[in-house]
Amino acid sequence: MSNLALDNIRKNVIYQNSIDIWIATCQEKEIGWNDTEKYQTFIGYLLKSGLNMKKFPLCIKESGGDFDRGQEKTKFGDALSELNNETSAAYTIKLNDAAIDVIRKFSL
Repeated sequence: MSNLALDNIRKNVIYQNSIDIWIATCQEKEIGWNDTEKYQTFIGYLLKSGLNMKKFPLCIKESGGDFDRGQEKTKFGDALSELNNETSAAYTIKLNDAAIDVIRKFSL
């Protein structure tokens, strides 16, 4: 897919939720995004990187997108909420250049 997916979501709003950032990161790296273990690894990496992140309640059903992706995001969010730990939470992240550099350095 596009190696500019993070740049595209940054155009809409400067603060973005970690799930949409995760999906964009996976698009850039051409990997599947709906694996909760991989998401938790990603969030663990971001937490250790010192990136400024604020935990917040995300209603996946309202964060939408196209219908099929919206349904997949709902299932993904429900699975994460059942885990109920620091790395399964949703966060708000300011998508400045430094944050995008950190995010793009993530690898599985």
